Amino acid sequence: MKLVWAAAGLLAAGPAFAQQANPDIVVTGQGLRAPPGEAAYAVVTLDADALNGTASNRLEDALRDVAGLAQFRRSDSRSSHPTAQGITLRGLGGNASSRVLLLLDGVPQADPFGGWVAFPAYNPAGIASARVVRGGGSGYAGPGALAGTIELTSAGPAPLALGLAYGSRNSVEANLTGSAGSDRGFATLSAQYARGDGFVPVIASQRGPADRAAPYEQASVALRGAIDLGGVELQANMSGFRDRRDRGVDFTPVASDGADASVRLVGRGWSALGYVQTRQFASGFASVDTARTTATPTLDQYSVPATGMGGRVEIERNPATGLTLRFGADVRAVSGRTQELYTYAAGLPTRRREAGGHSLTFGGFADASFERGGVTLSAGGRIDRWRIAGGHLLETPLAGGAAFTDTSFANRSGWEATGRIGAAFEAAPGITLRSTAYRGWRLPTLNELYRPFRVGADATAANPLLAPERLTGAELGVRLRPIDVLDFGITGYWSRIDGAIANVTLANGPGNFPGVGFVSAAGVYRQRRNLDAVDARGIELDLRVTQGPVFAAGSYAFTDARVRGSGAAAPLDGLRPAQTARHQGSATLGWQRGGARVSLTARYVAPQFEDDQNQRLLADAVTLDGFVRVPLTGGFAVELRGENLFDARVEAGISGPGIIERASPRTLWIGLAYSPRR
Repeated sequence: MKLVWAAAGLLAAGPAFAQQANPDIVVTGQGLRAPPGEAAYAVVTLDADALNGTASNRLEDALRDVAGLAQFRRSDSRSSHPTAQGITLRGLGGNASSRVLLLLDGVPQADPFGGWVAFPAYNPAGIASARVVRGGGSGYAGPGALAGTIELTSAGPAPLALGLAYGSRNSVEANLTGSAGSDRGFATLSAQYARGDGFVPVIASQRGPADRAAPYEQASVALRGAIDLGGVELQANMSGFRDRRDRGVDFTPVASDGADASVRLVGRGWSALGYVQTRQFASGFASVDTARTTATPTLDQYSVPATGMGGRVEIERNPATGLTLRFGADVRAVSGRTQELYTYAAGLPTRRREAGGHSLTFGGFADASFERGGVTLSAGGRIDRWRIAGGHLLETPLAGGAAFTDTSFANRSGWEATGRIGAAFEAAPGITLRSTAYRGWRLPTLNELYRPFRVGADATAANPLLAPERLTGAELGVRLRPIDVLDFGITGYWSRIDGAIANVTLANGPGNFPGVGFVSAAGVYRQRRNLDAVDARGIELDLRVTQGPVFAAGSYAFTDARVRGSGAAAPLDGLRPAQTARHQGSATLGWQRGGARVSLTARYVAPQFEDDQNQRLLADAVTLDGFVRVPLTGGFAVELRGENLFDARVEAGISGPGIIERASPRTLWIGLAYSPRR
């Protein structure tokens, strides 16, 4: 933190540095550029217009328009439980922990304890681009990119911009971005606030007196600074968020808070980064009777603190024409624990549980890119050392007395070698052929290892013996750009996750089960297990057309994913992974000129199973969103936004007794925006 404040002080002294620094230096606030060999991989980039042109004004909705990218559940960060907001690619779902490596200015963004993503922490207006790299083997980006990598880049200096909107169900949004600085440095501020009375999650035909609307209130702020120190750029980031939600019945409040800080030094051909993350999470869980008249508490996870710390150093060299080398090392340490009250009697808890631990990953990487005569070659690899330690489980009676359980789990460690190789060839003007193969890996999160959870009447136990997931995959692709206004890509892929972590059904209630306590007759008991594998193959299509002020974009993903299981998971063999749709697509048609914009976005998601046993089927859904911006005068504009305009029922979950939870219904917004850029 001292370095962060030092960076702020240096920024304030920007004019003084301006007198000493090289006048050719341009402060960008960014790290090293992606190597040229990335052209061999399936890459999609969302620019600022795409990120800020969604009807919901939320980052997760912009990401949904990338073929094959999905959250664990269909609901967004206003109504979904935060722990269900893991993101993945290419049908490798079945688990709420992210199988995608998400970075913001080089810093890993997944929750240190659970691997989910705190989407309310991101103001789309403060992000310049989102670069999605499909396929495993993260190489220089870091470990954990089992299904791919998403690199978010913060926006640079820009004039003051303000936005205020009012929407359905008494919803309010406000955001602010702005910057200040000199010719040798700048500081940017991004802040947002959102609240709403929410909607009733349970569908109308199944509601009872226990059901009510689920309100939310969320806020975030991010401060960045960058300054030239005489040929070396110092970048400092500080950010924080607050997230309060409710699950639509009594005893189900959710609270998430976080604060991050990072410092990065960028020179000519090198970069050094250090960061720290703190998170605090709490959540209540309840059981509702069959008539849905009464909710009773079942679990109170009153405190789940977590910390993540790490850093990376990388060096880039160009020893020969067309050859780019990058090598370096990174480290990430995470720790956390869940503290909870459970086994309720007469509405009061009788037991307390604490479980947690810490893990460390340290690795070295090397990446090589070569370009010449329309040929691009890429090869990279990394070797990682991992360690899981300090795992413990303590269960005690609140009334006092001896512990029911007091277990320390054995420390574990291992090595992982992964890599990727790719080639791209310009077969003819505007036609590029590419092929890649890769191996990636992901360490189980502390949440998967130690934290049990509940969804309605269903309960899932943790598993401290989980092994890392390992992916092998390959793909072929074609990119067509016959004319400047058209960009079309098609990719076919195959992937296999050995040891895929999934929630495996072991028994039906009623009964008391290890790690979760009592499960009613309406629920099932599951535990996280390593499956033999998950096989996935599919096709992805990406299209972008721009003709003057008119633009169109489309994406489609076909996914055939199957579980391979034996032993306790043998009944799952050949089934589809939970929360994995066979078809997924989106299409946007719009017009934009100056500050004016009109667009319509249609999205489709095919039926998908809620559970590992493929017994609870979520229906398919088609939604239509609209966005209109009309400039006024003096930089002001009116914005009209509509989410799910036809109020389609988007099923997001099915609990044990068949209770269906939905995602956002129709939501209409009217707002006023100000920006001198328009």
